[in-house]
Formats: sequence, C-alpha cells, structure tokens
Amino acid sequence: MGLLNFISPNFIVSNLQETVSFYVEKLGFEVWHLVPEEAPFFAMIGRENISIMMKEIGPDAAPIPNSSHHPWANWDAYINTSDPDQLYEEFRSRGVTFRQPLKVNDDGILGFEVTDTNGYVLFFGKPNLSV
Repeated sequence: MGLLNFISPNFIVSNLQETVSFYVEKLGFEVWHLVPEEAPFFAMIGRENISIMMKEIGPDAAPIPNSSHHPWANWDAYINTSDPDQLYEEFRSRGVTFRQPLKVNDDGILGFEVTDTNGYVLFFGKPNLSV
C-alpha cells in the first residue's frame, strides 16, 4: 500500500453553508469536518474516496474558478468515476443542472460537467477506451 491516500482541492467560497448544502443535497457528499462549531468558515466534505475542502474567507477574497481566467481550461477538479452513466443519472434525479451533459469530450474522456454555487467546474468522468 502506498503512502498517499487522496488529494483534495481547496476552494475559496462566498457562502460556506450554501456551498456545503449544494454538495450534500445535489451531489451526495457528506460533511466530514466543519469548524468552528459556531459560525463555521471551513469545511471538508467527501464522498467515497474523494474530498473537497472549502473556506469562506470574506468579501475581500472571492472565489476564482479557472473558467474566469481560461474559458478553454475550465475544470477546477477532475473526479474519476468508474460509471459516468450511472452517476449522471443519479445527479439528474437529484435535480442537478449540468454545464455539459454526458458525452465523450474532445480529450476522449466520457463524462459531464457540473458548476457549483461559486462557479467552480467539476468534471466527473473516465477515459473513453473505445476512442
């Protein structure tokens, strides 16, 4: 077994409670860590083997998704899934609005894009072996 377990992007968010609610209600994540107890500003959320950290800093530190700098390189996180079709249907049943529907993209990756409440773009997918 290796020494590395996982990597977690760390997103600056505008409203921690709103962001955590989106990930929990729409994407099926769980809250793993939320501090401080009163007026939390930091959270770690996760689902299975992946996690995302988020921090609400204040009005002077706004979220800066990759797409705001580079529309052609807009993913803030790539999340590998063994079954993009099943995950897409799960998210669709939860009322998720997709930035890009399920398809094989120009890079030969089968998947879909979701934009969170701060504008961060998450890509869920896997390499398409039939390309």
